[in-house]
Amino acid sequence: MVGNDIVDIAQAKKDSNWQRPRFLDKIFTINEQYLIHNSKDKTEMVWRLWSMKEAAYKLCIQLNPNRFYAPRQFKCFIENDAGVVKFKNFSCYTETKTTSDYIISEASLKPSKLSSEIVKFNSLRINNQSEILRRKLILSASKLHHIIEGKLELKKDDYGIPALVVNDNKMHISLTHHGNFGAFAIA
Repeated sequence: MVGNDIVDIAQAKKDSNWQRPRFLDKIFTINEQYLIHNSKDKTEMVWRLWSMKEAAYKLCIQLNPNRFYAPRQFKCFIENDAGVVKFKNFSCYTETKTTSDYIISEASLKPSKLSSEIVKFNSLRINNQSEILRRKLILSASKLHHIIEGKLELKKDDYGIPALVVNDNKMHISLTHHGNFGAFAIA
């Protein structure tokens, strides 16, 4: 199982004012706010922590299908590019990559290196981005597992959790897109 999340840094700067009153209090723990305030690049740290929480959430709901919103309850701990996110009895490992264009985090149950594939979009239309990401995911999974593309089907369960299905067997995946960037991970 895997979760991932990407943040287009330019899009995040345009769409969100994380410095507005009470924003940090709603999303981040006191320890995370300390990390933000003591970071060389506060904006980068905000979105890194956010992407870690989102990736962990996607992994968590694969294990316990249930949609909810509780970002502050997902507690992030960072050491270099690696991290741990804890939520109640759930704990996972994260790996984060930061570039000048995006921040991506991937969550897994065991420590592992980032395996998400990044996609840069030419169109900002969400429907186009989603279709491009799905096609690239299926193509990549087909090559990785030596399966004919037409036999792979992307399905979502009742909670909206996506999986690739072939002959009633599920491959755990995670999809993410924001601004000009998307990514997918195959467990």
